[in-house]
Amino acid sequence: MSKPAFRYSHYDLREQRAGTVIEITLSAIANVRLMNDSNFERFTETLKHQFLGGVAKKSPIRLTIPESGHWHVIIDMEGHKSLAESSVKTVDKAPAPRMQKAPQEAANGH
Repeated sequence: MSKPAFRYSHYDLREQRAGTVIEITLSAIANVRLMNDSNFERFTETLKHQFLGGVAKKSPIRLTIPESGHWHVIIDMEGHKSLAESSVKTVDKAPAPRMQKAPQEAANGH
């Protein structure tokens, strides 16, 4: 099992709901990759993987979790020698789905 040939910072976001917004703060231009668990595993094995994000030229940037599940953020400087300082935080948690109550008939039979 090979590993990526460049240094990167890894943030394990654990389980997140679809619609949750995360904010990534960077000290320099860097690649930002938001990926689910299976794509993160493929990334660590240097296999083809899919991610949201790309080259972040401004900071902070915000990304939205597209579907509920286990998510990871990778910050890397692929092609550069140093590693940008970074931080990741949740800025807007998606609310838990709520069941709607059906309208009740009037208790007095109307």
